Formats: sequence, structure tokens, C-alpha cells
Amino acid sequence: MTTNTENQGSSLDIVKWGIAILLLAAAVVGNQMYSEASVVVRALGVIVAFAIAGFIALQTVKGKQALAFARESHIEVKKVVWPTRQEALNTTFIVLAATAVLALILWGLDALLLKIVNLITGV
Repeated sequence: MTTNTENQGSSLDIVKWGIAILLLAAAVVGNQMYSEASVVVRALGVIVAFAIAGFIALQTVKGKQALAFARESHIEVKKVVWPTRQEALNTTFIVLAATAVLALILWGLDALLLKIVNLITGV
């Protein structure tokens, strides 16, 4: 019985995804076909079609999981302690200085190896 219910939900989800995809395709094709219409009207039509397609997609199992994930992510982002502006600037300057030092070391090593290769090959 559980397998039968899952199969019915899955086939219904496939239909919902199909409708959502058709709505999105209709929005794209309609926007192209009515290119002579007002841009505002076309934009509103596309926005409405995308909203309806999104609403239908959120009614599927995967859509509900995605929405739950987004909500949980939002909660986790609120828990993050973001650095102050001064901390961010200090860290940025440290990274830039370390990058510059490493670049100079690599440049010197490259020049040294070039001289060694030139001595060996006689160029």
C-alpha cells in the first residue's frame, strides 16, 4: 500500500513538473511572439507565469524539500557572526600582503631557475 501511494505521488509530481515547465516555456515563447507589445505587459506576463510555475513546483515533494532547505539555510545565516568592517579590511590586507610576498618569491625562483637553465644549455 505504501509503494502504491508513493507511486501515485510520484506520477502526480511528474504532472506538476510538466505543467510548471510548460508554463515557463509558454512565458518564453509568448514573450518572443508578442515582441511588439509593451515591454511592461510582457514583463508582467513573464513574472506571473514564473510565479505560477514556481507555486506549482513548490507543491511537489522536491519543491517542498527545497523550500524547507531554504528556510533552514535562512535560519543558519542569521546565526552567523559576521566580521566588522575593520576586521574584514585587516584580513583583506593580510591576504594581499601574503600574496605579494609569495609572488615575489616565485618571481625570484623563476629568475634563478632561468639563469641555471641558461648556464646549462649555454644560451
